[in-house]
Amino acid sequence: MPQVVFLPHEELCPEGAVVEANEGETVLNVALRIGINIEHACEKSCACTTCHVVIREGFDELEESDELEDDMLDKAWGLEPESRLSCQSKVPSSDLVVEIPKYTINMVSESN
Repeated sequence: MPQVVFLPHEELCPEGAVVEANEGETVLNVALRIGINIEHACEKSCACTTCHVVIREGFDELEESDELEDDMLDKAWGLEPESRLSCQSKVPSSDLVVEIPKYTINMVSESN
């Protein structure tokens, strides 16, 4: 089983986390399953950027993003070349290292 490594995030997972994932499971679902509450204001429908993550390792193993995801990512805060929406990124057969950005474009967190 591939592993997803979540790098430490000050609020969501201060210690970071390593979790086994099912191939084809979205990065967002992996995070939510272990209690890392990445925002997902559009309920995983690829209509916002609140679940934006940066794939630090394994980016090239992911399926390519589609035009809709690319259009949404253009609006993300802190966009990097390895940025993806976690609701659209499916775990490949190899491991991933994921960084959750400190900020989203949301003015108010959905979790508050």
